[in-house]
Amino acid sequence: MEDSLASRPHAPVAVTVDVVALTIRDRRLHVLIVERDAEPYAGSWALPGGFLGPGEDLAEAATRELAEERGLGTRPAHIEQLGSYGDPARDPRMRVVSVSYLAFAPDLPDPRAGADAATAGWHAVDDLPPLAFDHARIVADGVERARAKLEYTPLATAFAGATFTVSELRLIYETVWGTRLHAGNFHRKVLSVPGFVEGTGETTETGGTRGGPRARLYRAGDARLLHPPLLRPAREEAIR
Repeated sequence: MEDSLASRPHAPVAVTVDVVALTIRDRRLHVLIVERDAEPYAGSWALPGGFLGPGEDLAEAATRELAEERGLGTRPAHIEQLGSYGDPARDPRMRVVSVSYLAFAPDLPDPRAGADAATAGWHAVDDLPPLAFDHARIVADGVERARAKLEYTPLATAFAGATFTVSELRLIYETVWGTRLHAGNFHRKVLSVPGFVEGTGETTETGGTRGGPRARLYRAGDARLLHPPLLRPAREEAIR
């Protein structure tokens, strides 16, 4: 049995990592994409990514690729493995399996292109150009993962600063989910979830755009899961 396995021919397979990096700019959800500078798909837009380096594990490769493309050496606020993509025809060069990662960070600056990219930039996820390989599918999967995780984890705080108001947190949910939320209901739900946020005892320096009292400031709590979850309006309506 061992001899037959040893003698069986295997097609060469390469492993890459691709990163769906999300941030919020101008109240729209944006993803980092790069314009490829080499074949295949030279001149096309794609996710930041590349081949796994010698002695490098997957998470290290994802962090390295993201840092190279955006010109920053810091880790994002949140990074997790998204999925694996292994369609035999996804890369014209050879059999390439991609392990994708999902990353979140607030207020990221304009990126700097890496070694294999002509340019890099943040693009709104609802207005993307055609993407190379199967990256449109990977972006769609990443956005849906982000939307789902906001329901049952405190991941929204990864888009916020060290402190934030409930209104600012609501804007994050509205941006990622792509839907408007009732301000009063959202405020009540957030404060009813144990460990989601905790008060700092401080307030904003001024009131809102229409005046009024100064808003209370919060920071991320210690909860890892939200119970009860904050469901998207469509899902909440469906289970009623």
